[in-house]
Amino acid sequence: MKSSKIIIILSIALALLFAIVVFYNFATAGEAISEDKISWIKETPIAHRGLHTKDIPENSLSAFENALKNNYAIELDVQFTKDKEVVVFHDENLKRITNDTRNIEDVNYDELKNLRLGNTNEIIPTLEEVLELVDSKVAILIEIKDCKDYIELSEKTYEILKGYEGNYAIQSFNPFILEWYKNNASEVVRGQLSGTFTEGSESLNSFEKFALKNMLLNFKSKPNYIGYDLEGIPKSKLESLRKKGVPIIVWTVKNKEDMEKAYKYSDNITFENFLPK
Repeated sequence: MKSSKIIIILSIALALLFAIVVFYNFATAGEAISEDKISWIKETPIAHRGLHTKDIPENSLSAFENALKNNYAIELDVQFTKDKEVVVFHDENLKRITNDTRNIEDVNYDELKNLRLGNTNEIIPTLEEVLELVDSKVAILIEIKDCKDYIELSEKTYEILKGYEGNYAIQSFNPFILEWYKNNASEVVRGQLSGTFTEGSESLNSFEKFALKNMLLNFKSKPNYIGYDLEGIPKSKLESLRKKGVPIIVWTVKNKEDMEKAYKYSDNITFENFLPK
């Protein structure tokens, strides 16, 4: 009788373990697409916020032009101004780059044009201006920043991109942004961003960090590729997704030593502060 109870307990435990494994594989799955639709994302290292230097500010037209000259793909960030213009800028607050203390969502675009990036004459560009400059010459990875109006931002970004003929992908840390694209613009390549969430994630609680770090909401976004923090690799789940045809891009690589590490576990890198050769 005692041995029968042990067998029953072990059977229940194994069934629970099996259910957990099945759920985990379901929750973290990506959506592989054909090689002809995704191969471009592996071909050229990706300049983080453009090919910026101490004299060329990040996410500026000059940084993107510099990337074009050196034949690097481009990563950039988009968010809304107060009057819902889609502009290319990374931080929620303007201070680090422009010395203005306001948040970008509190400033109308006409006023934003009066600000300068760093100690240059560069202004914050619109997404449309960047697309006109790049003109399909290199690939673009567009990170949609999380905000209270992220659905509207997703919609407007898509409207701007509709007529663009070059290679581009939408990526975000927010899986619900990618879910919108999956449901409404499935032809657009989607990238789920993730990482260790040890810095710059103070607004997230422990559960949210755990879920995002382990990509447990991939079942919502069904990403075609993963962009993962260099500090978080190697990671067995990334290798599993890669084997299933979901490319891995590591960010942000800042020297050749880190580049060598990244390429052991990824298909491409997002880089800054050096030139990958």
